[in-house]
Amino acid sequence: MTIFPVAADHKRSVFGGHEKFVFRQGWLKKGVDLVAQDPAIFTRDDALVSLGVGKNMVRSIRHWCLATGILEIAPAGPRTALQPTHLGNLLFGNEQGDPYLEDIGTLWLLHWQLVSGPYSFVWWLVFNMFLDREFSRQRLTEFVSRQLALEGVRTTPQMVDREVDVCLRTYVTVKTRGTGLFDDSLDCPLVDLGLIRPTREDRLFTFTIGPKPLLPVHIFGYALIYFLSDIARHRRTVAVDECIYHPGSPGQAFKLDENSVVAYLEDLEELTSGSIRLQETAGLRQLYLHSFHLSDAPQHALALLRSYYE
Repeated sequence: MTIFPVAADHKRSVFGGHEKFVFRQGWLKKGVDLVAQDPAIFTRDDALVSLGVGKNMVRSIRHWCLATGILEIAPAGPRTALQPTHLGNLLFGNEQGDPYLEDIGTLWLLHWQLVSGPYSFVWWLVFNMFLDREFSRQRLTEFVSRQLALEGVRTTPQMVDREVDVCLRTYVTVKTRGTGLFDDSLDCPLVDLGLIRPTREDRLFTFTIGPKPLLPVHIFGYALIYFLSDIARHRRTVAVDECIYHPGSPGQAFKLDENSVVAYLEDLEELTSGSIRLQETAGLRQLYLHSFHLSDAPQHALALLRSYYE
């Protein structure tokens, strides 16, 4: 079973699996629990009864469980069979790290999974490639359309509109149509992260860039190890700026500033027993991957998560 999400693979980009729903409180645990009992539950006629939702929501729950990396297609058997990943078991399965999403660290972790996995490519684009701090929905939609065209991803304007809408609703509170009221039951739990905020006029949105006091160093470390696992194939040093500004980096995913990333890196040197070491030479700050082996990366990452939830 895997622990890391697969790096964004454009050819595997999935559109519309969410059925226009954001994931809601309880969905992910429900998915893990039922798949542990029946790997093919999502193809069963009685899945609606087991999950307690309609047909479209059944498909949506399956999508979000895959997109957040807590379920994966089982390597053996039919493609309809799923199984919990190490992360799924840690959070919602037999280890019960945070089954009811009561820990804000879990929300940061699920956000990282979304913006770095193959089932939510638009999320990856929005957080890793889109550089505007303040933007309109139209501006974001136009950007996503251009990026998809450059990557050779065939889609339609309606599909792009839908993906951008669901992406924004993952992080922004839903306003009930036709009223001025807000319905918390329709919100995704990731709204609590405050990563994207609407302006007073509701016509523009802004990324919240800067320190994230509620982002645990262990979760940042998990994301960093995933980011470094690809770089470690080719070199042993990484410029700190890469951890802040490079697409796919924790700095971009969590919308952190330079000082915040440096503070996390300093703390991680102790947490990783020096496997990741921050050094400064001739004014250049770099990470030195001391005794960091690519094959050990999943174990390092999982150890960080386990120490956090313990």
